[in-house]
Amino acid sequence: MTTEEILNFVHDLIYQQFSGEGTGHDYFHIERVVKTAVRIAKEEKADFFLVELAAWLHDVGDHKLNGGIDKSEEQITAILKQVNTPSETIAKVIDIVSQVSFSKGKVAESLEAKIVQDADRLDAIGAIGIARAFAFGGSKLREIHNPEKPAETSVKHFYDKLLKLKDKMNTNTGRAIAEQRHQYLENFLQRFYKEWNGED
Repeated sequence: MTTEEILNFVHDLIYQQFSGEGTGHDYFHIERVVKTAVRIAKEEKADFFLVELAAWLHDVGDHKLNGGIDKSEEQITAILKQVNTPSETIAKVIDIVSQVSFSKGKVAESLEAKIVQDADRLDAIGAIGIARAFAFGGSKLREIHNPEKPAETSVKHFYDKLLKLKDKMNTNTGRAIAEQRHQYLENFLQRFYKEWNGED
């Protein structure tokens, strides 16, 4: 199998597996992460194939989608073995994916892991990030906002995670993109509270 054939196979499988997913971790999220990761990889001079492959697979087996159990290593291995991917490549992809998740709190080590982590985090901020935050909150039956119980709402997620991501970017390219998206988050929250309080 050529690298192009491996990527095409993985793309088709991800499309089948993640289309229609309703928490914000759907096929289009993964596709956006791939596009952003490839964009950053070009600027940062990274291994395009490893970056793109890991980006396509970064949500496979994720604990959020598997009842709290991380199955990424076994599921990624099973997928890549179907197309005779070299063991060394499989190990590198698994290593990259293991470092991506915000909730795991790992520091990305390789350039490729830094890029995929940045791309995934960038999709959690800006206009798309706002939409995803409320989609995920809705899937968990969380209120949008409740001043009496703020800890149990989707807006609280902005403070727990989204507003922190700008300062956690690994690459210069990621930081530049994050600046604009972070500002959009702050502008949204200012407008949100104005409307919530009937001040506009």
